[in-house]
Amino acid sequence: MREVLVPYIGRFAPSPTGPLHAGSLVAALASWLDARAHGGQWLVRIEDVDTPRCIPGADPLILQQLATCGLVPDAPVMRQSQRGEVYQAALDTLIAKDWAYPCGCSRKDIEDAQAAMGHTRERHQAAVYPGTCRNGLKGEAARAWRLNVQRVIDDLKLAKPLVWHDRLLGKQQQDVAKEVGDFVLRRADGLWAYQLAVVVDDAAQGITHIVRGADLCDNTARQIVLQHALGLPTPHYLHTPLVLGEKGGKLSKQNGAEALDLSDPLLALQTAAQALGLPKADEGAHITQALATWTAAWPPTPR
Repeated sequence: MREVLVPYIGRFAPSPTGPLHAGSLVAALASWLDARAHGGQWLVRIEDVDTPRCIPGADPLILQQLATCGLVPDAPVMRQSQRGEVYQAALDTLIAKDWAYPCGCSRKDIEDAQAAMGHTRERHQAAVYPGTCRNGLKGEAARAWRLNVQRVIDDLKLAKPLVWHDRLLGKQQQDVAKEVGDFVLRRADGLWAYQLAVVVDDAAQGITHIVRGADLCDNTARQIVLQHALGLPTPHYLHTPLVLGEKGGKLSKQNGAEALDLSDPLLALQTAAQALGLPKADEGAHITQALATWTAAWPPTPR
């Protein structure tokens, strides 16, 4: 018998940097199915906090694409671009506890500092922040705000490394202070960082279960630290396999992924379902019937 987790609130949170592609639909379908399989709600949040990358008209197009596939949110859509005051309040809370500090370092400053210490990094991997401004600005003007990760861990007596459980991938762990460093909460350009916005918004929407692509798995430990720092609940996590492009990299808008072809919505959904290891829906089935088939086949309980 299927275990129903009540209350269950899940979400799909696309960035409006272009229309959905095949990989986006896999993440959307997985989050929708998990919510339906557990008798829960499914919400959509438009993550448009990084305004320079957002494309005008992309968010209504995304919502239209989802609706064409039968994936309709159960509540009004939230938009991050309208929530600056809420993020500022969260940052103010961290500053008041001496858990956040201003930073004057540029990206090059950080890379130079790491190189001077003999540290190297893999391609596409961000340099670990060395803590240059942790005890006060070194004469530079403040550019960004960072979380003092080690102080949060020490003050709250969090485990080191931080251990968490992924419902698909199993046990995960990360030493956030060592492997990431003091990560950004507000960027040098004045925009809010993804980590702060997503943690605040998940709590505001009452999200209990997060289902998203495996490329975001590495963010989870940072978000859990921030949840503890802000006194917010930690959702359950499940990271789905990525859809890869022809060259073996993650299929994404940044590397030229084509917009989702919805001339045959059921075919697009069938492809996404197969990527999730779900059975093929009956030939000639309507979208609602196919979604019902995949909901019934979805893993009923967390591992």
